[in-house]
Amino acid sequence: MRLGVLDVGSNTVHLLVVDAHPGARPLPAYSHKAELRLAELLDDGAISDAGVERLVATVLEALQVAEDKGVESVLPFATSAVREASNGEDVLRRVAEETEVELQVLSGEDEARLTFLAARRWLGWSAGRLLVLDIGGGSLEVAYGLDEDPDVAVSLPLGAGRLTATALPGDPPDTEDVRTLRRRIRAEIARVVSEFRRYGTPDRIVGTSKTFRQLARIAGAARSAEGLYVQRELTRKKLEEWVPRLAGMSAQERSELPGVSEGRARQLLAGALVAEAAMDLFGVETLEICPWALREGVILRRLDHLP
Repeated sequence: MRLGVLDVGSNTVHLLVVDAHPGARPLPAYSHKAELRLAELLDDGAISDAGVERLVATVLEALQVAEDKGVESVLPFATSAVREASNGEDVLRRVAEETEVELQVLSGEDEARLTFLAARRWLGWSAGRLLVLDIGGGSLEVAYGLDEDPDVAVSLPLGAGRLTATALPGDPPDTEDVRTLRRRIRAEIARVVSEFRRYGTPDRIVGTSKTFRQLARIAGAARSAEGLYVQRELTRKKLEEWVPRLAGMSAQERSELPGVSEGRARQLLAGALVAEAAMDLFGVETLEICPWALREGVILRRLDHLP
């Protein structure tokens, strides 16, 4: 069957069309994205009227694309930007009224668990004890476990878009703002590290999401054009070298780096600060980049429950 996953995230609204059936690897057939950056459209904790109007229009556009591509069923969900907006219920109601799409709002823990499932299926059982880090636009998810359902999964309000909008107003950012944000990020992550340490040392550590892929690319990893199956890694040493360089760049200068899109360039420093802190506090020297993440986890879970 042809499925469409409609992901209303903190950065983008992404429709991923896949051909899938139980027991088989989902095969991507088409991808449609629109950058809304909802995490940056909050006004006193609420998504602005203009932001809601853009969201409704984008969902309608995605539905038309899904119809054009022969999608049989759409799996729509929303993550932290809608989940944490003070007017989230109103946003969901308006989207449902104007598009007939009822967005399922995933909790932070749901995000972490579904992303972990995707990484586990991608890497297989031979990966052993797995630690998964995912930096989104609104939150950081961390999960650890030996099976397909992690033993521990947490979500922290440390998304690259959220932090950029609330803590790094300058372009390039003020040095003191960067230092203050660095302290805040490390304090947040340090609070949860002990929850993971009691389960032992992971055998494999992976990073998912656009932020990790872009950081790995500027640190020398293979281009996306070389395919999904090329091994890509990010070392803490290389990341620590890049963080001060990114802090001294404008968004335009970052967008000229290999693999960095113009729409994500402004957020890259905040994402790098989160990645560096997570790798340091969890004692990670090198992590692998996993191409599957939350959207694939949603598809896999749906397939698991088909007759």
